[in-house]
Amino acid sequence: MMWNYGPYGYNSGFGFMGGGFMMIVFWIIVIGLIILAVRAFRDGGLSGKQPLDVLKERYAKGEITAEQFEKMKNDLQK
Repeated sequence: MMWNYGPYGYNSGFGFMGGGFMMIVFWIIVIGLIILAVRAFRDGGLSGKQPLDVLKERYAKGEITAEQFEKMKNDLQK
């Protein structure tokens, strides 16, 4: 009986462990990364800051006046 050895001198037929299992692991990783990306963008982008937090930072830095802050805050709360 003749054995089927691969080009490197060993049996290259790993069966389920080599092909199917690795394909399953690959797709689990891909789907997991997609889920993480969707959640990150849905929850306010990668920074995780809410619009009101950004507005407060701009006011604290002096980029906008108190009147502008109040108007923008009211616009966000509508």
